[in-house]
Amino acid sequence: MSLPPDQPFTREQVHAAASRSPGPAGTWNVLTDHQEWSHGPLDLPSDPAAWYQLAAGGGWQAVVADTSHPIAHDIVTARTNRLPGLTAAWCSLPFSVPVLCAPTTGPGVAALQTAVKAASAEGLPLQRMVVALTATGEGRLPPVVRAAATMLQSQVSAVVNVPFDPHVRNHGMAEATRLSRRTTEAGAALVAALLASAQRSWGDPLPPAPVPAALSAAPADLRPARPAQPAPEGVLT
Repeated sequence: MSLPPDQPFTREQVHAAASRSPGPAGTWNVLTDHQEWSHGPLDLPSDPAAWYQLAAGGGWQAVVADTSHPIAHDIVTARTNRLPGLTAAWCSLPFSVPVLCAPTTGPGVAALQTAVKAASAEGLPLQRMVVALTATGEGRLPPVVRAAATMLQSQVSAVVNVPFDPHVRNHGMAEATRLSRRTTEAGAALVAALLASAQRSWGDPLPPAPVPAALSAAPADLRPARPAQPAPEGVLT
């Protein structure tokens, strides 16, 4: 990404920094570093509010933020140290729907169930969360995965099964127009689940998201301002 992390930016700069990626539902703006998987991760802000600022700056109607942090560990560590956690911060963004992803393996769903228990104990919005179970190979789901999916359906907003797609395994999303029909259908089901969760929480049509404050021009504080908090009922990504 070519956006300066410590300076104000314009909408034109955000759009210029985004790559255009064609997909089954049209063209997507993708903010990426274009590096190979073997490269180390970029030094990027961890505060979800910074990413909300970026999304709002781009003026997009919907944004998918792909994050990676150990949810259960984050929740327990935050509670133990009496500090705000990343998971809670993502959940508190206006009109956000958290998606918990796990592979369709025994260890994968076990880790997912632990994360769900930790989120429930912390009072995070399970009723708004969507679970995506991603298949790691062809064939039927293992019995332990089917049982876990059945149990989770009563705890979260929706559970969506994403089938194995050899094209994604070999090429990633570089040629999204060549995804299999089952993968495209699963993507549509996931989008529908997210929209239904948001509409149950905030109504249909969805209200406008709060506009985040502008960055301070003072050199002493160039950190992104936190967005206004939603109504007490709403906490989510």
